[in-house]
Amino acid sequence: MSAPESTTASHQNYRRSLGTISLTAVGLGSIIGSGWLFGAERAARLAGPASIVAWVIGAVVALTIALTYSELGSMFPKAGGMVRYGQYSHGSLAGYLAAWANWIAIVSVIPGEATASVQYMSSWHFGWAQGLFDGEELTVTGVALASVLLVGYFLLNWFAITLFAKTNTAITVFKVVVPALTAGSLLLAHFDTAHFQDHGGFAPNGWSAVFTAVAVSGIVWAFNGFQSPLNLAGEARNPGKSLPKAVIGSILIALVIYVALQVAFLGAVPTADLADGWSGLGYTSPLADLSIAWGLNWLALLLYADAFVSPSGTGMIYAATTSRMIHGVQENGHLPAIFGRVDRRTGIPRPALLLNLLIAFLFLAVFRGWGSLAEIVSVATVISYITGPVAVMALRRLAPDLPRPVKLRAMPVIAPIAMVFGSLVLYWARWPLTGKVILLMAAGLPIWAWYELRKPWAELRPHLLAGVWVIAYLFVMAGVSWAGGTEFGGRGYLAPGWDLLTVAVIALAFYRWGVRSAWQNPSLAQVRQELTAAADGEGAAGGDAERPAGEPEAARV
Repeated sequence: MSAPESTTASHQNYRRSLGTISLTAVGLGSIIGSGWLFGAERAARLAGPASIVAWVIGAVVALTIALTYSELGSMFPKAGGMVRYGQYSHGSLAGYLAAWANWIAIVSVIPGEATASVQYMSSWHFGWAQGLFDGEELTVTGVALASVLLVGYFLLNWFAITLFAKTNTAITVFKVVVPALTAGSLLLAHFDTAHFQDHGGFAPNGWSAVFTAVAVSGIVWAFNGFQSPLNLAGEARNPGKSLPKAVIGSILIALVIYVALQVAFLGAVPTADLADGWSGLGYTSPLADLSIAWGLNWLALLLYADAFVSPSGTGMIYAATTSRMIHGVQENGHLPAIFGRVDRRTGIPRPALLLNLLIAFLFLAVFRGWGSLAEIVSVATVISYITGPVAVMALRRLAPDLPRPVKLRAMPVIAPIAMVFGSLVLYWARWPLTGKVILLMAAGLPIWAWYELRKPWAELRPHLLAGVWVIAYLFVMAGVSWAGGTEFGGRGYLAPGWDLLTVAVIALAFYRWGVRSAWQNPSLAQVRQELTAAADGEGAAGGDAERPAGEPEAARV
């Protein structure tokens, strides 16, 4: 089945102008957003000094899952890549559920970044500023100001991808320098080593709290930014080389920064603020408040400025990537054709940008606090991860002939481990939050039904059979979360330790089911034809001559 003419033309309108540095800046800029402003305090409230370990666990989980998506991203360098892979391997039902979860997880970050900026502003010593946040959520005035920021994010994406790349790279440099300077300054200003033993010890709330911190304190929220380069794959100059470098590099750089900030925060908290233990912390602008406490007023002013720059940079990136995701969902056949249009002059999918702006306003109206948005985003993100490990191995079985510029020899081991890690983080998020977000995933099914249930049964049946494992997985995980350990919000029917083992076994069972249920569906046939045509076109244009002598076609790790 050939690609529709409009589809082919729309992809030709994208500009392949992003190199490794730009894509790494996109990934790093997505990871270092509002998470660094609030994540250290929220993780410390849950896990105390063991929050350091939570950041490392989060990075390991993200890196393992990112490796599966790096292979997929290099295979299919198309805009909105993260919403396409499940469609290629399993057809419309599994593909749609994965795309819906991923889109919800990413589009809700945009109002979260705007909320973070306004929440930090509420610490200014002006009456109007302090009226922006009531301690729990933004006020009406705060929502209005956050709405202005949302419009700004989208306007920066409206004109051209080259403007986006130049603006984002400059912002990312600032976003790396300021957190590093903050960590160093706080470490020099005050570092109380007793905090790592006193107030309940290294893990005052037990290791279950460490795992929960990974899931809901903003750690998954932060590292989820690794997927932004993958969603911009259609604009990468050399996706086979630049995508894996950008994805892996951005995670590792961000890990160093986040661990340094967490250590600095733990040592800089005034002892008097720990009278009720780590769980009693309640800063509005955590790092700025600590800077003022130790006389670093210049740093507080810098942090107030960066509270606009860092979240705004991330919001701008996600405004770009979500528009490409909408384009991908439309090409999957689950949105009107208008959302697949790409402006010929600028290379920007403008109708998709407008749709995401409206959805961002909706999220801002419903979830007015950074913490509530961080929880929703984190759990939706984990749900969106489960198809990557399954799809990468399913496509190795279905399409061994397709070029894989990045092919990891250890993928048969990495993929099931990634599935287990993702399932554990979902369980750690605690009931009833897991159930609420899984219900949110089900809310998207009517859209799928509108487009798919009108098809003949013979055409629809294989899509249902190949996708039922995803629905079953969500229901089973909700049940395990409900019945699990009390330390994770469950009813206590599963003993500590046995609950984690149960989740791991379930993850491996569904991984095997998912890989085996993949099939040679029409979307895979279409993308195979597109890749073949693109390769023939590059060959005719002398594309091979551009590769330096001795450079391998595929990066094998």
